[in-house]
Amino acid sequence: MSQNIILTTGTYDLIKDHVRRKKVTPQEEELLLGELKNASQVLRKNLPEDIVSINRKVTYKNHVNNEEKTILLVGPEKAKASKNKVSVLSDEGIAMIGYKVGDVVEWPAKKGNLKLEILKVEEEA
Repeated sequence: MSQNIILTTGTYDLIKDHVRRKKVTPQEEELLLGELKNASQVLRKNLPEDIVSINRKVTYKNHVNNEEKTILLVGPEKAKASKNKVSVLSDEGIAMIGYKVGDVVEWPAKKGNLKLEILKVEEEA
């Protein structure tokens, strides 16, 4: 996980605020602050198509339980688990945001460590 992530400015600010309000574990905080420090910030229209971002459909493989899942990453206020709309500030969202197709992300989530492989990223239809 040493490559720099790419975020829109709005997403960057949302995550920074989430960390500032101490909504993450100390280990996550350290990782997130390091990622944010080296992140590239771009305008939404300049965000590459294969980058995990808000309002994009993400298919990933969870290497811990060997399951594949497709979710729509949304802002915290639009999250709805029954419709596979997952908040960017959830464990999966915060782990994958800014990464691209092909990346395998290991993350120390509150519910246990995650190892997620990003298989596909699509614009929301």
